[in-house]
Amino acid sequence: MASHQQSAAVPAPAPAAAATRRNEWRTVAMVLPYLWEYRGRVLLALAFLVTAKLANVGVPLVLKEVIDALDLRQAALVLPLAWLVAYGALRLSNTLFAELRDLVFVRVTQRAIRRIALTVFRHLHSLSLRFHLDRQTGGMTRDIERGTRGIGTLMSYMLFSIIPVILEFSLVAAVLLTKFDWRFTAITFTAVGIYMGFTFFITEWRIEIRRRANDLDSKANTRAIDSLLNYETVKYFNNEEYEARRYDENLQSYETAAVRNEASLGILNIGQSCIIAIAVTLLMILAAQGVVAQTLTLGDLVLINGLLVQLYIPLNFLGMVYREIKQSLIDMDRMFRLLTQHREVEDRPGALPLAGASATVRFEHVDFNYDPKRQILFDVSFEIPAGAKLAVVGHSGSGKSTLARLLYRFYDVGGGHIRINGADIRDLQQSSVRGAIGIVPQDTVLFNDTIYYNIQYGRPDATHEEVIAAAQTAHIHEFVVSLPDGYEARVGERGLKLSGGEKQRVAIARAILKNPRIMIFDEATSALDSATEQAIQAELTRIAQGHTTLVIAHRLSTVMDADQILVMDGGRIVERGTHRELLERGSAYAEMWALQQQEEEAGRGGTQIKRELAVAVR
Repeated sequence: MASHQQSAAVPAPAPAAAATRRNEWRTVAMVLPYLWEYRGRVLLALAFLVTAKLANVGVPLVLKEVIDALDLRQAALVLPLAWLVAYGALRLSNTLFAELRDLVFVRVTQRAIRRIALTVFRHLHSLSLRFHLDRQTGGMTRDIERGTRGIGTLMSYMLFSIIPVILEFSLVAAVLLTKFDWRFTAITFTAVGIYMGFTFFITEWRIEIRRRANDLDSKANTRAIDSLLNYETVKYFNNEEYEARRYDENLQSYETAAVRNEASLGILNIGQSCIIAIAVTLLMILAAQGVVAQTLTLGDLVLINGLLVQLYIPLNFLGMVYREIKQSLIDMDRMFRLLTQHREVEDRPGALPLAGASATVRFEHVDFNYDPKRQILFDVSFEIPAGAKLAVVGHSGSGKSTLARLLYRFYDVGGGHIRINGADIRDLQQSSVRGAIGIVPQDTVLFNDTIYYNIQYGRPDATHEEVIAAAQTAHIHEFVVSLPDGYEARVGERGLKLSGGEKQRVAIARAILKNPRIMIFDEATSALDSATEQAIQAELTRIAQGHTTLVIAHRLSTVMDADQILVMDGGRIVERGTHRELLERGSAYAEMWALQQQEEEAGRGGTQIKRELAVAVR
């Protein structure tokens, strides 16, 4: 009976079947270099495999001699001790060499899994921001999980299942041909041919069912992870049951597909068993007739039975192996497709590292769009001299944060140039450009680790003293030491255990620790209260000294000291100048300033009323 053990497989998209098969088998070529790297171990494992199979086939041959020696008709009165010892030795050798084979080969498998998983991981980090904004985390992680598991399955089964079956079949066929007449061999070969044809036909049909089941499984997993990542949003809107219903809909679809998959497995098992049962029955009838006619001995009958058992057990296994190999190829193909994802932003051949101890940033007639149908930036030009501070203000959606993303080269410009120290950033190594920039983003996301780890992430080789100093500068040290676990306190998934202001101060400390040539503050104090904002704003001003600084802000009071202020609207620069110059101009910036002053006055008035009411109540 074929094994019921299943290996999860991730569905490929639905191209033509022939193209899909070609892509699946192409993954074998991607694994071969890892086998070649450890060819010594592979050859040793194969030697152990051959020895184990020779011992396995030798068992029924020795058992035949034991039976014949004990047959009273042959008047054998002496205990066949030598044959019994040989029988035990062969039994032990079969297990011993099989275990040695696995022990030698496990290093090859695990190293291949490690190397390929690392390659995929690095490639994912090299892909553009656009890919990661579009991805579904749950489905992608399941692809990688199944793909790495498929590597071990493929390597083990192809070497230690396909080759042994071929070897064992050849040895059994040789014994049947030399010791028995042609009918035994004819029945065996015919049964094996029918068995393999039936198995491959049904397995191909089952794989399509399995593709569908795995597709639904990935969707259910994506739904679950997405919901859990947005735990707070689910709670805000009291939508626990709504999320549970959506998850259950995916699970119901998977349940139906899984039932079909199991039913098809039953059909395969029944068909295989019928073929084997008919063949074994015919062969045993022939053997029994030979014993009755005294052309065969009882030992021959036992030998035939033993050979058939040893042949059909791996053949049963072969059906499962074929399924597992096919599914492993699908798993690996889905994972390897991640490696074919286009790197939207790549270093040009001969790209140079960013030179110079300081940095002058210049945007020259920059155009950009995320979507061809909607342009974001139009002919944007400005310069930030080395050590200067430039601020960009404007309404939401005006393109302010896009400037930071382009400077980091998360995307390439659609037109124009971005230069640092006169060099187009497309001619520079991405790692050197990003290494020269530190950012405090508006939406700070932290790793699910300790506060210390998240601050030190700005410069992993920083000393303990440097981490503490950065935290003190960011005005978060006092808060951290007040926690029961201090700097070892964990921040939770995406930093959810910290308030918005606390997360932002961790981000500020992280950027301070990096000590880059270019600083970007993208609404860096937006999540802070007024008192903390004033304290940190003074520190940010001090930190910015000597650094080329780009400040993206909504609160105009935080950019009054900038060397130049750009006002953006609809992806265009509509005004530029110092704070005083823009106020004197009395245009867009002056209107924004007046509006924010009114809002702050209203806020202060409301706070005063609350204080007076509180005093009156007392």
